[in-house]
Amino acid sequence: MVRDVKITVLETTLNKALADQYGVEDLGPCPCNKPGQVYISHGGLKPDDLCDDAWLAFERFVFAMAHGTDEFFPDWIRVPKTTINCCNDGIRPVIFRLEAIEPEQTKAHEGEQKA
Repeated sequence: MVRDVKITVLETTLNKALADQYGVEDLGPCPCNKPGQVYISHGGLKPDDLCDDAWLAFERFVFAMAHGTDEFFPDWIRVPKTTINCCNDGIRPVIFRLEAIEPEQTKAHEGEQKA
């Protein structure tokens, strides 16, 4: 059975030193995501409103979780069926929690989704 994956925005960050050196004036954290925002990947597919660049950074983890992988980094992630990933924006990365969820849990989490 294929599982869904809950994708939660944990934090939007800004590396001020890099932003000052390389970024445009007044660059702030990524405006595409807000902490607490939730997306649900059905069967390992990209949620419609999720940033394409963020998806490219962790789609392989979502696909693997959806198809049964429960553990990726046992030497530093202690929570099964969970990874912490970020997008590939080096100046203002967004940090995400990915959690494999069983189909019966999806309905409960879909109420958390925010566009």
